Amino acid sequence: MNSVRLIGNVGMDPVSTVLENGSKVVKWRMATSEKVKNSDGVYSENTQWHQLIAWGSLGEVIEKYVTKGTKLAVEGRLNHRKYVSKDGQNREATEIVVKDVLFVGTKREKKMIEANEEVPF
Repeated sequence: MNSVRLIGNVGMDPVSTVLENGSKVVKWRMATSEKVKNSDGVYSENTQWHQLIAWGSLGEVIEKYVTKGTKLAVEGRLNHRKYVSKDGQNREATEIVVKDVLFVGTKREKKMIEANEEVPF
C-alpha cells in the first residue's frame, strides 16, 4: 500500500498550471518538523521538505485557500518520476499526490476561511 500522511506548514504559495489537455494541477511545498534529542540531552529540530501536488477540484481548493504558513494535514500517495529538464538534464522527483486535506490552523484562520464562504470539502 502506498499511503502518506503529513501534518506541516506550507512553505510557499501554491502554484497552479493548466496543462495542454485542459486539466489543472496545483503544486506547493510543505515542511514537517520533529524535535530530536541527541546523546547530550540537547534537543534540535529536524525539518523535512516535501513537494505536493493536487489535481481537479481539490487543487482548486488548495489554490483558493492555502497560502504560505498555512498548517495542513494531508493524505495521499508517493509518486516517483523521471523527467528531462528545460536544459536537457535527466532529473528525478518524488512528490506526494494529495487526495485529502484538513486545515489544522488556528481558530482565527478557520474563522477567516468561514467568513469568505463555505469550503467545498
